[in-house]
Amino acid sequence: MADALEMQVGERTVRVTHPDKVYFPDRNLTKLDLVQYYLAVGEGALRALRDRPTTLQRYPEGIGGESFFQKRVPKDLPDWIPTARISFPSGRHADEMSPSEVGALIWAANRGCLTFHPWPVRRADTDHPDELRIDLDPQPGTDYADAARAAQVLREVLDEVGLQGWPKTSGGRGLHVFVPIEPRWTFVEVRRATIAVARELERRQPERVTTAWWKEERGEKIFVDYNQMARDRTIASAYSVRPFPHAPVSAPLRWEETETVEPRDFDVVTMPTRYAEVGDLHADMDQHAFDITAALELAARDQRDHGLGDLPYPPEHPKMAGEPKRVQPSRAKH
Repeated sequence: MADALEMQVGERTVRVTHPDKVYFPDRNLTKLDLVQYYLAVGEGALRALRDRPTTLQRYPEGIGGESFFQKRVPKDLPDWIPTARISFPSGRHADEMSPSEVGALIWAANRGCLTFHPWPVRRADTDHPDELRIDLDPQPGTDYADAARAAQVLREVLDEVGLQGWPKTSGGRGLHVFVPIEPRWTFVEVRRATIAVARELERRQPERVTTAWWKEERGEKIFVDYNQMARDRTIASAYSVRPFPHAPVSAPLRWEETETVEPRDFDVVTMPTRYAEVGDLHADMDQHAFDITAALELAARDQRDHGLGDLPYPPEHPKMAGEPKRVQPSRAKH
C-alpha cells in the first residue's frame, strides 16, 4: 500500500500516513481500518464531540505500543480545527481541540487517536457543564449484566427528578448514562447532583450498588463513579474505539436493549453495519436540556435529614470546601 493516502472528508483533504500500520494485531486491523471506521460513523461520533474540548488518547504504534493522553493541541494543528481553553483544578490551563467537522476526527485518527475524551462542556462556556454523566463501573465479581440491571433502576431515579438519560456501553465492562442539561450550574453543583442520584440508586439497591470511593469498601458491586463529574474528568465518547485486543467501541443503546446486548457485540467491524441500519441512537440528545434543580434539592435533603454531605474528590484536586478527609479507611487513625 502507498506510504500515504489523501482522503476527502467533506470540504477537507486529510492525509493518512502509513495506512497499513497494524493497530490491533489480534484482528489484523490497521490504521486505515480505524480511519474508515470513523468515516462510517462520522456524524454520530461528531455529534458526541461537537464543540467540546477533547483529550486524545493516542496509540501511535497501535495498542501494543506506548500510549498517552494529549490534552494540549500540537503546533501543527490545522487552522480549520477549533480549540477551546480549559482550566484544570491546579489553576493551569490548556487549549484542546474542539471538533466541528468529521475531518477533525480523521486527522486525529491519523495521529493514532483511538479514544476521544470530551469534556462535558462546550467551547463557548467551559465552566458550566451541559451534560451530567453517570458511570456505572463494575467492580471485581460483577460484570456488564450487573451494570445493566442497575441502569434500569437508575432510569427510574432520573425520571423522578425530572431527568432523562441516554445509555451506552463503555466499550469495556461498564455502562454510561448521559443526561443533557442546561449549562447553568458549575462543576461542583453538577457533581453534587450526580452524587444525590447515585445515593438514591444505592439506597434502592444496597446489595448491588455502591458510592464508596475507596476500593476496599466497594465489595462486589457496581460503583457509581460520581467523580467523573469533577472538573478535568472525562469519559470516552459515543463511538470511540477502546484500546483492547478485539477493538471494541462505545456503543449508544436503546434503553430496551441494555439488558440484552453484550459489549463485545460492538466493535470496529460490526458497528458500521449497525450504524447504517439504526443511525445514531443518541441523535436527539441535543434537542433536550434538563433542569437539575430537583436533583440538587435531593442532595440538600440528604444533607439535612441524613447528614450526607460531600464525598472525596480525585487526588489531583485541591482540597474542596466541605469535603471529607481523603484517607483510606484502613489507614485512618482512630
